[in-house]
Amino acid sequence: MAGAFLAWVFLAPGAQETLADYGITLPFTPAAEPVVGNVQVPGPGAGPRPGGPGAAGPAGRFGARAVNVTTTPVTLATVNAGLIAIGEGTAVRSVTVTSPSGGTLEELLVLPGDLVEAGDVIGRLDSETEQITYDRARLAAEDARVTLERQQELARSSLVATSALAAARLAADTAELELRSAQIELERRNIVAPISGIVGLMQVTPGNYLAAQTAVTTIDDTSAIDIDFWVPERYAARIEPGMSVIVSAIALPGRNFAGEVSATDNRIDPASRTLQVKASIPNEENLMRAGMSFTVELGFSGEEYPTVNPLAILWSAEGSYVWRYEGGTATRVMAEIVQRNSDGVLVRADLQPGDAIITEGILQLNDGMAVNLLDGPDGTSAVEAAEAATDAADS
Repeated sequence: MAGAFLAWVFLAPGAQETLADYGITLPFTPAAEPVVGNVQVPGPGAGPRPGGPGAAGPAGRFGARAVNVTTTPVTLATVNAGLIAIGEGTAVRSVTVTSPSGGTLEELLVLPGDLVEAGDVIGRLDSETEQITYDRARLAAEDARVTLERQQELARSSLVATSALAAARLAADTAELELRSAQIELERRNIVAPISGIVGLMQVTPGNYLAAQTAVTTIDDTSAIDIDFWVPERYAARIEPGMSVIVSAIALPGRNFAGEVSATDNRIDPASRTLQVKASIPNEENLMRAGMSFTVELGFSGEEYPTVNPLAILWSAEGSYVWRYEGGTATRVMAEIVQRNSDGVLVRADLQPGDAIITEGILQLNDGMAVNLLDGPDGTSAVEAAEAATDAADS
């Protein structure tokens, strides 16, 4: 143990200075050598020491040796400035057309892909029975109307009792209701488009018997496309209706479409921790279809953070930190890591763009220690450099 201690005292750089800090002075410590100008002159009997020309030289065993370092500049990076999500398109309105009543399908009046307007007849069921019922109700209504008119003429001449006139009026009203009922039943033999849009594939063919509410086809209003997509919950407070979005479809390479957020869900999905969002995209050219897969891009203001070289990050009990080069010395700066990337680490720290961050020689540094800069910026930040340039121009 004594031999190791002596070896440390005489061979380790700065060992005797360390002992002196603790109040320990060795009696055989070499005498300080006088300094003439900027040159240290060996004292009497002093010979060259192993490993260097003198104790005060950069390579001397008892002098403080400045650490050689290299630096890289601080840059700025923006995060959370955009979001890309995958969504599925649906028609702004879509309905499944069903048979309003039971019966045999006699004909279809449209083909898949046809554009129809709301109220257009797209198919007909057999209607012979309903037509007969309607005709009978129409004749009964006409007869009741004629009877009522005759009773009204007689009543004006006081040739009929008031009760007979009231009975004739009731019969006419009842016949009118029967006619309207028969007309509705006859109209229900037509299959009508409830909205305007494009007809889909037919689910039935003429000759089939259709029960009431049997699906016949679908009609999609694709004048606009609604896209449902999901975003991480950290964006929930930043997305609101009216925000602009840009979408592209795998089926339409090279084409981008603009739209806006039309609605957001009122809760976060607890399983995926995501929020469902709906965007509406105009489809004037009718290129987009329901069911397409879309890439949705949203833009945000973003957050800017200083970015340092990954090699500059060190850790202590207080957390992560970096060494900043300032005027020939190393200064310790606490740097909380925000995001790690392959080419840089985003940190939350008191750093400015252009600050010189030490990346080599960092394991030998102490706060305020003098260092020799071998390569990299000299520690003048971009802000300071701009101010210096302005002062020079003014002078």
